[in-house]
Amino acid sequence: MINPDGPRTGRPPTHAANGVVSTPHYLASSAGLAALQNGGSAVDAAIAANAVLCVVYPHMSGLGGDGFWMIAETSSGRVQAIDASGPAAAGATLDYYRSRSSDGEIPARGALGVLTVPGAVDGWRLAHERFGKLPWDSLFAAAIGHARDGLPVSRSLADWLVQDESILQREPDTAEIYLPGGRVLREGQRLVQSDVARSFEELARHGPREGFYEGSIAERICAGLRPGGSPLADEDFAGFHAEWVEPISSGYRGYDVHELPPSTQGFAALQIFNLLEGFDVAAFGEGTADYYHHIVEAVKIAFADRDEWLTDPRFVDLPVDRMIGTEYADERRRLIDPERAADIDTVPAGIPYPRQHARRPPDGDTCYFCTADSDGMVVSLIQSIYHDFGSAVVGGDTGIIMQNRGSFFSLDENHPNHLQPGKRTFHTLVPAVLTKDGKPFLAFGSMGGEGQPQSQAALVTRMVDFGYDVQQAIEAPRWLMGRTWGTPSRNLSLEGRIPDDVARELKRRGQPVVPVSDWSDAMGHAQAIRVDREEGFYEGGADPRGDGAALGY
Repeated sequence: MINPDGPRTGRPPTHAANGVVSTPHYLASSAGLAALQNGGSAVDAAIAANAVLCVVYPHMSGLGGDGFWMIAETSSGRVQAIDASGPAAAGATLDYYRSRSSDGEIPARGALGVLTVPGAVDGWRLAHERFGKLPWDSLFAAAIGHARDGLPVSRSLADWLVQDESILQREPDTAEIYLPGGRVLREGQRLVQSDVARSFEELARHGPREGFYEGSIAERICAGLRPGGSPLADEDFAGFHAEWVEPISSGYRGYDVHELPPSTQGFAALQIFNLLEGFDVAAFGEGTADYYHHIVEAVKIAFADRDEWLTDPRFVDLPVDRMIGTEYADERRRLIDPERAADIDTVPAGIPYPRQHARRPPDGDTCYFCTADSDGMVVSLIQSIYHDFGSAVVGGDTGIIMQNRGSFFSLDENHPNHLQPGKRTFHTLVPAVLTKDGKPFLAFGSMGGEGQPQSQAALVTRMVDFGYDVQQAIEAPRWLMGRTWGTPSRNLSLEGRIPDDVARELKRRGQPVVPVSDWSDAMGHAQAIRVDREEGFYEGGADPRGDGAALGY
């Protein structure tokens, strides 16, 4: 039941009977909607939308990045997941990077920061083979057109071009594309990406394996990166395959929450929900100091375990089952003092890793989006090149910006996430699905590194505990416990719409409050689709903090 006294927002939710697409860019949402209207599945719509995001949101997504899928079917009641994250190259060894590191870390920018295979495209292949209805080559027409003919620069892209101008200028091939004529494009000006268009044409014509991983694109990427020190080789591309994986799940107020297993931070998101399950969140009142304080304290506890353990489970035996159990949550909940904030950097892990290591909180940005079709299938998908504009390096003449996800590996061999060939690094990417009685209820998620599980908690508590509709939940003021870009410490950033008296009370309890703008991009761009079975509609919402739209028919 929707709360009739909930906030009235600037835009209504999108109600549609046949299908909905919600992405952080309206052109991507349009491409996904067109796929649905042409008889495509939610998977087809997600691939078409993701392809356009690679063109219109090149600062957050791209062919050179990774992806993670959650697919929920009404007919079977199953929730399936795809891990489309690429491993470290065979030549990416500790010795290789230690000899090339001046500060004990892997460089985040430049070709040395490109050491993992981009996995997103093979995730498209897996999903399409099982659930696609439209021909493969038909899914990329919109992306090709926008790249070849040019697209209007959105506000988000315009802002990031200004912020990253100096980074892009260091790479002449990248600057030629994104700083044409040496100038920073403004919102509404045309951006042309001819090489990206040709790469998409090759991918559409030859398919994901021959067209990307085993053909000339992979060869040209590696040849272009090799002089700068990247260890990626043709064989790394050819040997990679995305994988179907089993989601991990827990409960919240009678709903089942489904997340990706490691190497994503999905278990941290489940821990947050398990911790909150033990509180009467509704009694706190939405937007009160009690509401924010208890969620933020739960986040700190979950992140302590995440930062202690998270890495590729093929290399480290992670105690995930215990950490997402209700008994463990009952133990850890005792750490929450309702009147006093804990220091996030001193919260102990509940299960210590066998070897001591320095914890390293992640950063990075991404694109989250979701789709739903007339057969009742719901897709929750996230795709990323890690930092804004990834490594800032284009792979040869392909026009593809390569991710720098592997730069988060540690060079400390005592750290669970230390670099090893063939290993997948710690990922913040966590698309999520809620089910009720075995049927999809909500696809939801957000961009933004440390903010992703926090935005998930905001969306679910506001919908489940307070009865908000999808758009109200997305637009309600949000917070971020962690680092934002350019800050060395992990603060509690509060959007300016949170009342002064609430912020003051949180400070009194010891929270490291830092005010940010009313609609802060640092909170991430959240999207969601709810299944209203009683009325027979999908209800979609898109975040006004981004450039997106929820479109349906």
